[in-house]
Amino acid sequence: MTNVIRQYRIWIVLLSSSLLAGCGNSNLQWYVVSPATETGRTNLLFLAGGLKYTLLLSITAIIVSVVVGLLVALPGLSSNPVWRAFNRVYVEVVRAVPILVLILWVYYGLPIVMGIAVSVFWAGVIALALSDSAFEAEIFRAGIQSIDRGQLEAADSLGLGYIDRMRYVVLPQAIRRVLPPLGNQLVYMLKMSSLVSVIGMEELTRRANELVTSQYRPLEIYTVLVLEYLILILVVSAGVRWFERRLERKDLR
Repeated sequence: MTNVIRQYRIWIVLLSSSLLAGCGNSNLQWYVVSPATETGRTNLLFLAGGLKYTLLLSITAIIVSVVVGLLVALPGLSSNPVWRAFNRVYVEVVRAVPILVLILWVYYGLPIVMGIAVSVFWAGVIALALSDSAFEAEIFRAGIQSIDRGQLEAADSLGLGYIDRMRYVVLPQAIRRVLPPLGNQLVYMLKMSSLVSVIGMEELTRRANELVTSQYRPLEIYTVLVLEYLILILVVSAGVRWFERRLERKDLR
């Protein structure tokens, strides 16, 4: 992650330099984010320092949401109407709650309900993971249902029980098929992580807000914030597309 952050900072400095070179408006004070000034370099490093928290928060949340989403998806495939009802209620209720509202409720409400303290980081992870798990459940459900019926019949003919059938036959194929949309959910998670700034998480957006408070230059600082997210999302999206192409090549062999 250290190398990623180092490369990320280099890109921010280069793009900031290019942006500043084309901005001649005297009303704008680009020195606050200019790599040519000591103040600008300090501010840029401070802004880029939030990257590790954004990545850590997003990656942890996506891992938790994938596990929860899979556990929620399986009851939706059951022949038992009670289990199917549980799946449907969970998905519809969680999808109906805005992420920002869920973040605030988890951070301020969960300690009261559970009687335990929740850190800013874990409040963000829980809220993002819960919100995303409903979408993950639908992705897994669609992936499992896409498995050919003959595969299930072959598993039954071998005398495999439900758990073994899912473990050895269905899930290995389904997970392979849902990996691309899971990658897209990671991109979505990276963007939604900016909302955790409202409870004090020191990620990219929070750091930009703090810098605006001290420097009083919102346009210049938020412009750099846009560049930060643009670079991050483009890099992750490129990685997701590369992974999809690699899977396609393997399927053609």
